[in-house]
Amino acid sequence: QVQLAESGGGLVQAGGSLRLSCAASKIFFSIYVMGWYRQAPGKQRELVASIGSGDSANYTDSVKGRFTISRDNGKNTVYLQMNSLKPEDTAVYYCNARLYAGHFGYWGQGTQVTVSS
Repeated sequence: QVQLAESGGGLVQAGGSLRLSCAASKIFFSIYVMGWYRQAPGKQRELVASIGSGDSANYTDSVKGRFTISRDNGKNTVYLQMNSLKPEDTAVYYCNARLYAGHFGYWGQGTQVTVSS
C-alpha cells in the first residue's frame, strides 16, 4: 500500500523557518509529480508548490521567494523549505503524489504548521 508520511510541522514565530519532509513508500517515486498543498480552517485546500520528475518547480504567488520545494529521488522524499513565515501560512500541509494533471494520486495525512504573530 502506497504511503506518504509528512513530518516537520510545528509552531513557529512570524519570520521563522520550517522544513517539511514527505517520505513516500511503495511507489516509483521518480516519475511522480510531487506537490505540497495546504488547508487553513474554513478555507479550501490549495496547491502551494509542485515539482516534476525533471525538477521543474511551480509555486503559488503568495509563497514565491519564501518557499522552496525540492526532491531527493534516492530517498523517495520531497521537501518544502519555508522561510519568512507569516501567520497566514498557518494551515495543515499535505503531500501529494500524482502521475498527471487531474490524477487524484496519493495523499499524506497532513502536518500542522502554525505561525504566531
